[in-house]
Amino acid sequence: MTTRVTLEHVAARASVSRQTVSNVINSPDIVKAATKQRVEQAIAELGYRPHAAARQLVTRRSHVLGFAVPPSGGGTRYPVDSAFLHALTEAAQREGYRIMLFTAGTDAEEISEYRHLLDGSDLDGFVLAHTHHGDPRTSWLAEHGVPFVTFGRPWGHPDVSHHWVDVDGAAGTRAAVEHLAEAGHVRIAFIGWPTGSGVGDDRRDGWARALAERGRTAGEIADWQAVTLDSVEAAAAPVRALLERVRPTALVCVSDSVAVAALRVTAQLGADVAIVGFDDAPVAEPLGLSSLRQPLAEAAARCLDLVLRPRAEPHQVLLAPALIVRASSGTARHPLATPSPTHESLRTP
Repeated sequence: MTTRVTLEHVAARASVSRQTVSNVINSPDIVKAATKQRVEQAIAELGYRPHAAARQLVTRRSHVLGFAVPPSGGGTRYPVDSAFLHALTEAAQREGYRIMLFTAGTDAEEISEYRHLLDGSDLDGFVLAHTHHGDPRTSWLAEHGVPFVTFGRPWGHPDVSHHWVDVDGAAGTRAAVEHLAEAGHVRIAFIGWPTGSGVGDDRRDGWARALAERGRTAGEIADWQAVTLDSVEAAAAPVRALLERVRPTALVCVSDSVAVAALRVTAQLGADVAIVGFDDAPVAEPLGLSSLRQPLAEAAARCLDLVLRPRAEPHQVLLAPALIVRASSGTARHPLATPSPTHESLRTP
């Protein structure tokens, strides 16, 4: 069976990155003449044939971007996904673009949909969400020369070069610890997700580093945390067990679902524990729950800008969440915390 020539084969032959080959195909004006000539020669020698839809991307004729709607699930993910999609749609409309939605339950299904959409539709690119360890979607799109951006980092692969926008979860949980420490709390525990979730691990790491800086030992940090699935029902038992074992005066929670469980359990136990959640889901305000609000409108706008306007180098944007302080952690002392500055970096492939 004949092996299909991919973008990666061309990149190896021309001694350039896959992104450079993609730029030669889709945005040749941003590539140096000598490099462009070398890539074009490699394409001719190998007989590489870019996908017909990918070749049309540079014309920007369709003004349509693809976005996979993730499976509905429990916890606070759904309102966050909905808010991001709404913001992305609004940002696209301001640019004269439309978002084409499709569904996929797995990475393989989503990649299959990429093939179908590129065969039958004239798309200008894709916006991806829910990046994770070993994510194969980005490499498939890069190899096929299709413009894309991810809302989420390439977890576990810092050497992967593509456009991405993400929210700095570690900065958020650090801000939560600082807020609680200023209120006099010392025993600040954490309820997170099982190890392996890029987002969850990032949020836990911010809490752990903040405690280490305040003199907590590695043993205390290991003991002052628990893990749970992201639902109010699943989190109740781990929250109760942690409260009984550690006796913390404050809890930083990986999500608002976990924080709601903490509110319920502390009420049942009559425990006076300050609580901070993450995501500022719609349930947070009526419950008086302090939470970290993701800048979803800005994230959507930055994603759109990166996928529509080619850059010669991969561009990565890290946005800080805003700590919204309510009754669960002391409104009287802290009327409203402000977000940290936006962190942004460029990385050369």
